[in-house]
Amino acid sequence: MTSPDDTAGAVRDKLAAYVDPYLGQNLGQAKAVQAVSLQRNGVLIELKLGFPCADYRPELLSALTPYLAPVLGGAAIELTLRSEIVAHAVQRTLKPLAHVKNIVAVASGKGGVGKSTTAANLALAWAAQGARVGLLDADIYGPSQPQMMGLAGRKPQTEDGKQILPLVAHGVEVMSIGFMIDPEQPMAWRGPMVTQALTQLLTDTRWGDLDYLVVDMPPGTGDIQLTLAQRVPVSGAVIVTTPQDIALLDARKGLKMFEKVEVRVLGVVENMSVHICSNCGHQEHIFGRGGGARMAAQYGVQLLGELPLDVRIREDADGGAPTVVAEPGSARARAYLDMARRAAARLATLNKDYSAAFPKITVEAT
Repeated sequence: MTSPDDTAGAVRDKLAAYVDPYLGQNLGQAKAVQAVSLQRNGVLIELKLGFPCADYRPELLSALTPYLAPVLGGAAIELTLRSEIVAHAVQRTLKPLAHVKNIVAVASGKGGVGKSTTAANLALAWAAQGARVGLLDADIYGPSQPQMMGLAGRKPQTEDGKQILPLVAHGVEVMSIGFMIDPEQPMAWRGPMVTQALTQLLTDTRWGDLDYLVVDMPPGTGDIQLTLAQRVPVSGAVIVTTPQDIALLDARKGLKMFEKVEVRVLGVVENMSVHICSNCGHQEHIFGRGGGARMAAQYGVQLLGELPLDVRIREDADGGAPTVVAEPGSARARAYLDMARRAAARLATLNKDYSAAFPKITVEAT
């Protein structure tokens, strides 16, 4: 006769071997299994994941129920799921930003591929899944986040005359040069002024205690982008492209730029992957098909998502409430939420930052 301890042990062993589709590794490798205990009406399972998972429980429970059936029979599963987001390593020459666990750069090799829309929805998706999130608009020449986040015309304040308080929209802290200037004023600044302005926006903003700070990078791979990638302590980067070959040529340059400065690329997002007609629902690959997947395979990174080309995504962003908050139950929002979960899960598998664990040594004259 099998004892309760033997059954619990069998459940734990099988659970540890379950490969989570977002992490790409089993729950044992991820050190996710916290407790397994038999209850009167079934088994209680407690898991801890390294990425935001507020809405992941139903999906994971649906997958674990048939997976664990051989060792549980018809016993019910009570699943408790929580997230623990930790700081991850940045470039060796830099130190993580105080109060910000992870800075994630969203970049593209060229403009016009929907990078800013992707960055806004990425930040909002992480916030919707339980993370504390900030969004830094680093596109000095063409700041768009004030409009997209519904903050156009607002001005940030300061309490001490030294640090700026970020504005908050939809639960996300936001900072942009667009808050400081007339929206019709062109930024006729040279590269050094741009990098200095961004550095100040990053370090002189009084961010709250954030799990993620999403940086909407300027498009391109020139001196400004390279300098920013060298100065900003980044835990990981997301490359946004569209499927056609011309966009992929430039996206590859963006990926190689981050590799050059030792920033891990979390994956590739293929935006405008398929057009869905708002009248009849017909799907058409206007910009080609599979380009993002081929690029991800070529460079050994993950394809984080294939996002649709839909007029309602543009309307949501223009209206100041991106799709994740405007239509959270839609298939369009689901595409962003899945992309965000894959990006966070990929980051969770990378090296952690242990600098905060080391004591600080000071030398004083006595």
